[in-house]
Amino acid sequence: MSAAKEIRGKIKSVQNTQKITRAMEKVAMSKMRKAQERMGQARPYAQKMMEVMQRVAAASSDFTHPLMAERPVKRVTYLLVTTDRGLCGGLNINIFRRVLTEMKRHREEGVEVQFALLGGKGLSYFRRIGGTVLASATGLGDKPTVSQMLGVINAVTEAYENGETDRVYLVSSEFVNTMTQQPAVVQLLPAKAPESETTTEAGFGWDYLYEPSAPELMDTVIQRYVESIVYEAVVENAACEQSARMVAMKAASDNAGKIIDDLQLAYNKARQANITKELAEIVGGAAAIE
Repeated sequence: MSAAKEIRGKIKSVQNTQKITRAMEKVAMSKMRKAQERMGQARPYAQKMMEVMQRVAAASSDFTHPLMAERPVKRVTYLLVTTDRGLCGGLNINIFRRVLTEMKRHREEGVEVQFALLGGKGLSYFRRIGGTVLASATGLGDKPTVSQMLGVINAVTEAYENGETDRVYLVSSEFVNTMTQQPAVVQLLPAKAPESETTTEAGFGWDYLYEPSAPELMDTVIQRYVESIVYEAVVENAACEQSARMVAMKAASDNAGKIIDDLQLAYNKARQANITKELAEIVGGAAAIE
């Protein structure tokens, strides 16, 4: 019975694992709904901030903000948004693969690459493989706030203003639907004003009177624009994380069920073999006595 006993122990172990994955799936499902609500609230704000920044920048043709200044690209910064925890499928791996592809292309062109990181998985990954890390923040939690990201955002904007980097790209997971999340790369800096978006759909031009001066106003507007875009990416990545974790835990629970079925079949065969063996021994013993 040693083989059957061993199989029974394996079944118990897999059943315990299945209980954990099912619980994690339910927790992720609950958090996913709340994360999607936050994402739905952040997206319109970020879009509107982009429109305001573009309109104000287009109207102020006599002033170019330092965060909008174009210059030859010698160094780029990737602002990566990753998760703090694992067990969410290939969500972080897809981001790393995308960034490594971009990094290889830039290095072939002779462009230096550095990173700003939001999320513990990104920090641990680049510590392991190497890479220049400009700034990082971890432990954003399920309800991230802008204040948690300000250190990284300010480090990136200051580096751009000081000429220490010439491009800033924001890399995060884009929420397509519950089953699909894909990495997205967006140019964050220099912030782009529209080429010919100085009129509304109705054909009326935008004319602004600046109070205070245009530089002060643009400084505030662009800073809020960067903060809103980064915050929206972090919130969207949180929704992607919970969706990916829910799918991954469901797949793990289903696989555990298949393993349990296979082990149960093996247990029944081992038990049947033991019973057959015992019956044969009894019959053989009885025949010997006769």
